[in-house]
Amino acid sequence: MANTSSRMLKLLSLLQTHRYWPGTELADRLDVSPRTLRRDIERLRELGYPVDASRGIAGGYQLQAGSVLPPLLLDDEEAVAIAVGLSSAASGAATGIEETTIRALAKVVQVMPPKLRRRMDAVRGYTMPAPMAGPAIDPLTVTTLAQACRDDERLRFTYTAFNSTKTYRHVEPHRLVSFGRRWYLVAWDLDRHDWRSFRVDRLSDPAVTAARFRQRELPGGDAVAFVQAGLASRPTKHQVRVLIHAPAAHVEKSVDRWGKVESVNENSCRLSMNVDELSWPMLILSDVSAEFVVEQPAELAHLVRRAGERFIRATSGTA
Repeated sequence: MANTSSRMLKLLSLLQTHRYWPGTELADRLDVSPRTLRRDIERLRELGYPVDASRGIAGGYQLQAGSVLPPLLLDDEEAVAIAVGLSSAASGAATGIEETTIRALAKVVQVMPPKLRRRMDAVRGYTMPAPMAGPAIDPLTVTTLAQACRDDERLRFTYTAFNSTKTYRHVEPHRLVSFGRRWYLVAWDLDRHDWRSFRVDRLSDPAVTAARFRQRELPGGDAVAFVQAGLASRPTKHQVRVLIHAPAAHVEKSVDRWGKVESVNENSCRLSMNVDELSWPMLILSDVSAEFVVEQPAELAHLVRRAGERFIRATSGTA
């Protein structure tokens, strides 16, 4: 029975790749006869898995989408990724589906083995999403860093700076912050005796050391603000200044933490941003819904002009 159950799980795992499996290849992978394979396929169908079969010499099997969702087989990384994604949506990252994602998250966590639940809790509890953020890094790296934050365990890793210089770091991790489409690790650098924020996509080979520590007090107490201040202080490619003909309170709703808004008078304000990519001020200006004048840089004025021309061409000939 144990061998049959193990074989069924392996069969289901192979079919859930949704590729077409020739019957002979699938039977060889499972080390069974074609007759046994057919019986196993029938058992899956009885459990609600819609498996299509084609007959003949080149016959085979493929799992199709059904009318209901049958049980899924997930590896460890997939299970953690799904749980973290659901947790992010439940916190309001995807508006309108919070209650649904909370119910789904509860079901996923309920059947998670303790080791995976621990990893998921680490990522969820020790990351702080900022507005419009979106992580795009190896989930294994995030898991390792987040768990070290939660467990107050020192980390070692290799870090590549913006000028391609590589250094070996030994830190006391504090929090992970998602900001500006990137992840940052806020940590106390033991060799430099100061707080630092590290871009996680420039961090490699993170390893815990089993050495525990007592958390230090982060200046200001806000990890997101700490990352923002660090980004604002470093040199950037573009210093953006835009005069916007709208009240500062109105513009601040679109800008949030991404720039500085100073009131000029009750009907206008000035937006200041230091950025490497001009796509961010372009996105904010499109959201403001107000007249504006680009004061600097000339590259931004050029992009706005080109965008305006494209929109005009797109509407030419329409009523």
